Amino acid sequence: METEARKQQVAEPALGIEVHSIDWIPERERHGKLWHQAPLWFLGNFQYFTIPLGFIGPAMGLSLWWTAIAGFLGIVVGTLFMAFHGSQGPKLGLPQMIQSRAQFGYRGAVIVLFVVLFTYIGFNVTDQVLLSQGISGAYGWDPTAIAVVTVVAAALLAIFGHDWVHRIFRVLLIISFPLVTVITIAVITGHAGGITPKTHYGFTFTAFMAEFSAAAAYNITYAPCVSDYSRYLPTKTKSRSVIFSVFFGASSSAIWLITLGAWIAIHLNAHDGLLGLKIAGNNVIGDLGSVAALASALALIATMGMSAYGASLTLLTGIDCFKKVTPTRTARIFSVIGLAVVWYLIGDAITTSAANAISTALTLMLYLLVPWTATNLIDYFYVRRGHYAITDLFSLNGIYHRWNWRGITAYAVGFVAEIPFMVLPKLDSFTYIGPIAKLLNDTDFSWLAGLVVTSIAYILITRGFDNRSEEQAIIESEATLRTEFG
Repeated sequence: METEARKQQVAEPALGIEVHSIDWIPERERHGKLWHQAPLWFLGNFQYFTIPLGFIGPAMGLSLWWTAIAGFLGIVVGTLFMAFHGSQGPKLGLPQMIQSRAQFGYRGAVIVLFVVLFTYIGFNVTDQVLLSQGISGAYGWDPTAIAVVTVVAAALLAIFGHDWVHRIFRVLLIISFPLVTVITIAVITGHAGGITPKTHYGFTFTAFMAEFSAAAAYNITYAPCVSDYSRYLPTKTKSRSVIFSVFFGASSSAIWLITLGAWIAIHLNAHDGLLGLKIAGNNVIGDLGSVAALASALALIATMGMSAYGASLTLLTGIDCFKKVTPTRTARIFSVIGLAVVWYLIGDAITTSAANAISTALTLMLYLLVPWTATNLIDYFYVRRGHYAITDLFSLNGIYHRWNWRGITAYAVGFVAEIPFMVLPKLDSFTYIGPIAKLLNDTDFSWLAGLVVTSIAYILITRGFDNRSEEQAIIESEATLRTEFG
């Protein structure tokens, strides 16, 4: 698995561009620290994209407190799935989507790879639209120039890779945390301005579930990349510690900014999160809001870099399913550049409002990712219990087969189960509301249905699976890795 060229690259300075791509991380290169996880995932949600999530409930008449409760519950549920995926990184030392070959097959994994790649591109297109509109509205800068700069900056961060993503996120957190803290305290104490709303806000179940589902979707969509950023942790790192670190970081910041976003929507009547944050901060003192909004925008650009990094690994894994890819940094660099061009062109062509883009993108991502996350987690924690033949995940003729009918079937059954419950937001002239959702006053339970049905389906399908059939392959895999990597 390791070439001489790669061995030489490993010795290069740590501050350079990351050497690894979709390959396995040897123990001697596991330089990650557990404490890096919480700051990474905290800042991952401590940015501009999160604030408009708090607009969804109020836009449907939901009060500030009910929006906060729905956001809290949704984030807790969604982050649980995300955090459990994070524990796979130290154990396997692999990018998340390579490990999915165990459930779907060496080539069958391309089905979920397409879904995940769509998710990454969807996020970055949406982020590009949000940043162009938000920064232009807040500072009057040219939106096209903003888009170009954000794409280039995000691509560069993805190219430098894992270690630089962690570093930049920690720096931006140090900058943005005190700024948003001051604004939040000012909101609580009544020093951030605001008006008494003329609109009556209360509780409706449909609005509550819309906020809940959007919040859950937000962190579930991180699931495909969590182990990408935990795979450099030593193998001996306790799974529960990784799960807690990821959960605390990703949930606390999201709950905070969703609640702040709801206040901005209701009391500042803002329709753009960045502009609302700027107004609230400037009401406190000087240009506090202007600086905080810019820091929030920079954090979102960094998050785009995180998504671009995961997208490049996903793309290379997909290509590798049919044409063997040499896992070098050169391959990763060119994949990042290609993806950056694609998402820029799509974002530049979008004419829908930013709010509609957020709602639609999150909804589509949730529908597609839930059956995958259920299949992957059930396989890892219940069926195979974390035991995999690493080398076979890179072999077309390995024990995981080319197409694994178990995972594919469970995914398909789960997705079909979602359809009657779906409430797809209007995109141009197209919309869809499932028959059961109509009976429930257009309330979307699709992701819950998909989660439950996929989990049950995969458990039933794997009832006849015998773990002992893979024991010899696992032993041989471990022996091969010890021989090649020491």
